Amino acid sequence: MLLRQIFEEKLAQYAYLIGCQQTKEALVIDPQRDIDRYVEIARAEGLVITAVAETHIHADFLSGCREFGARHAVKLFLPGDAPEEWRYRWTDGLDVTLLHDGASFRVGNIEVRALHTPGHTPEHISFLVTDHGGGASEPMGVATGDFVFVGDLGRPDLLETAAGVHDAMEPSARQLYRSALGFLDLPDWLQVWPGHGAGSACGKALGAVPESTVGYERRFSPALAAVNAGEQAFVDFILAGQPEPPPYFARMKALNRDGPPLLGELPRPKRLPVSQLAAAAHRADAVVLDTRRERPVVMAGHLPGSIFAPLNKTFPTIAGSYVDPAQSIHLIVEHDQVQAAVLDLIRIGYDHIAGWATPADLADWAAAGGVLATTPTIDFDALDDRIDAGDVHVLDVRGLAEYQDAHIHGAQQIAHTRLGLRLNEVPRDRPVAVHCEGGGRAASAASLLERQGYDVALVDDRFSNWPPARMVR
Repeated sequence: MLLRQIFEEKLAQYAYLIGCQQTKEALVIDPQRDIDRYVEIARAEGLVITAVAETHIHADFLSGCREFGARHAVKLFLPGDAPEEWRYRWTDGLDVTLLHDGASFRVGNIEVRALHTPGHTPEHISFLVTDHGGGASEPMGVATGDFVFVGDLGRPDLLETAAGVHDAMEPSARQLYRSALGFLDLPDWLQVWPGHGAGSACGKALGAVPESTVGYERRFSPALAAVNAGEQAFVDFILAGQPEPPPYFARMKALNRDGPPLLGELPRPKRLPVSQLAAAAHRADAVVLDTRRERPVVMAGHLPGSIFAPLNKTFPTIAGSYVDPAQSIHLIVEHDQVQAAVLDLIRIGYDHIAGWATPADLADWAAAGGVLATTPTIDFDALDDRIDAGDVHVLDVRGLAEYQDAHIHGAQQIAHTRLGLRLNEVPRDRPVAVHCEGGGRAASAASLLERQGYDVALVDDRFSNWPPARMVR
């Protein structure tokens, strides 16, 4: 048996290629929609992908299952134990098997058995994998999707906090408790292959180790330790401190259920004059994402109305939180990073990428008289002075759990991922000073506020520099 874990860093997502080296057939679990990379990896190993499986309807990226079914001769294996509102709606005409608890299928000499493990989502399944070709009679590992992570369990609140299903999080947490009890019945030696690693918003304390074992998680996972405290204690633990989900999660859930748009070839946006991007930055139906990573440089000079979205691990979250899917996207991006930006965008369902220009193009345009905007930046000492003078509204764009741990007296808290949905709560009668833990989230939030006409200052400083005696805890 061949096992390849395929990691997408910016979404902290693991897909799995499992191949039978005797029959040359392969299975992919939880692919993203740009499926050619999985096909190429399989081909390099002398394998052909004949089956594709999914653990659940994802909220953080667009699934590649429909894309595989439309473009390749594969069998699709999807969760079948779901309430009506979370059943797949795009399966007509495709070779689809809906898996119920205990059902199994084979890929060559490899047996895959489904375990219904609801909680993160009601339909969620995990996959026990047994290599009969290698002489095994018991499974080697379990692909747990968003059920069990290294050091954590999948959050059960997303149906409510992201998809808007009223009063869903506590019943989901109780489902997760029962699923966790079943997980603890598995043998200690069983390998655990999770669907996400550190950095994913699908949990609150995911480890950075790519895999684990049932025994290790039994002994050291705080989330599984909470199971031993009883159902209500577990529910209280697992729901506490979950980060605010980005707005695009709701759209991903709906698209993955109803049918992700077929992608085919990747978008190929054209290089455009900066003057066109400058015009687009002022239109409601367009947006400019400035992907430069040097925050001071961007704050010192950027297209008026553009959004600061550095092309790092935060890029998909910022794009998914700040951009309306109906807007055409324009990029300030280095020439050799255009494809990376395109991939990040299409993986969360942003396909309308109109064009791009480089930072050098922007500098040339400014040198020729093009107008750039500047975001004023201050430190926490200067913010302290402005608070004492009474001429500023403080906006804290960290998560609620961070705010509750320590915050500035009188500061308004709105997580930067939710700011676009709550702009009407931010006062316009005085300047707004935006801060976070280290300046990055606040810089993106400040750019969004500037685009909406606010008088903004960025607190580009570490929150630890705020006087401890003036912190509210």
